[in-house]
Amino acid sequence: MDTPEHKPKRRKILFILLLILIVGGGGFFYFQYYFVFGDGVKNGQLNNLVYKGYVFKTYEGRLIQVGIRPGITGQGIQSNDFPFSVEDKKLAERLELLSGKDLQLHYKEYRKAIPWRGYSRYIVDSIISVKDPMPYSVNPM
Repeated sequence: MDTPEHKPKRRKILFILLLILIVGGGGFFYFQYYFVFGDGVKNGQLNNLVYKGYVFKTYEGRLIQVGIRPGITGQGIQSNDFPFSVEDKKLAERLELLSGKDLQLHYKEYRKAIPWRGYSRYIVDSIISVKDPMPYSVNPM
């Protein structure tokens, strides 16, 4: 039977459980979407950078990396590409002017993407270096 002495205990237990649930959920959300899982540098030729999205407009780009890798068995070779997002508008405007150049970009890797940050888990935050692409040489036989 519920006595008046049990109500404060029950409320205290419910409050503690609710607090644990809120703190645990917040920690899980932070770890999944805001914790920087890794950071690094990618080098390659900037293929494109577009501003797109239905609700959240974000800058999305693609870097084509030097080298080739085999595709699915029997289907030839394909290039290595690095899809990324850019949060900073000024950085995106600089990148738009560098399409086709060889770039070295610094990025942060998150565990999961969130719509207002971009479609990719990789967020480019700075340009380390810019070079003109090396011309392809044809080796006469």
